[in-house]
Amino acid sequence: MATIPTDFQDLFEKATFAHIGTLLPNGAPHVTPVWVDYDADANRLLVNTERGRQKEKNVQHDPRVGVSMTDPENPYRMLSVVGEVEEIRTEGAREHIDELARRYMDVEEYPNPIETERVILSIRPDQVTHMGA
Repeated sequence: MATIPTDFQDLFEKATFAHIGTLLPNGAPHVTPVWVDYDADANRLLVNTERGRQKEKNVQHDPRVGVSMTDPENPYRMLSVVGEVEEIRTEGAREHIDELARRYMDVEEYPNPIETERVILSIRPDQVTHMGA
């Protein structure tokens, strides 16, 4: 298992957009932009999504993912993670999306309607590459 270098953890403290790649049931890639978070104590990337969205369905079928992000202040500074979704949990997901909304949108609560329920994809990093420290 790999870890996120300390000097790149600041990417998870600002509005850094990431792209997560998952695999469709037919093996084709599916890539989508996401808000991203990091639990340093557990060494897990966190992606908050809604139950039934394509990425959530894909990782139910195949937990392998790739996540890539660039520093919003320096596009030549990047972090890329290959790993697996180890857990899909609902506990704390609503509070987590509000926390992300504060970081990414500067609002107190996530403003979009929730059609099903929020879930957190907890991603174990197996390979980490970075550039531009």
